[in-house]
Amino acid sequence: MVRIRLSRAGRKKHPVYRMVVMDSRAPRESKYIDYIGTYDPILKTGNINVEKAKEWLAKGAQPTERALKILKQFGLEEKATTAE
Repeated sequence: MVRIRLSRAGRKKHPVYRMVVMDSRAPRESKYIDYIGTYDPILKTGNINVEKAKEWLAKGAQPTERALKILKQFGLEEKATTAE
């Protein structure tokens, strides 16, 4: 199954997460299929490509709970997430 999830980057005590599309069985830091954007949880800022996320959701990718929460913050409508 393909998932939209977060991959940790950044430095010690200041994580920055990349939102990526990858196989659900792959480890967190492994190779990803597509890169969607970044999110800084400390500053609550990021650069997320919502259009690319919508494309992957339409193809059947399932977001994790945290990724879905972040996508909603950046303007993803509820309709796009219920395309199961």
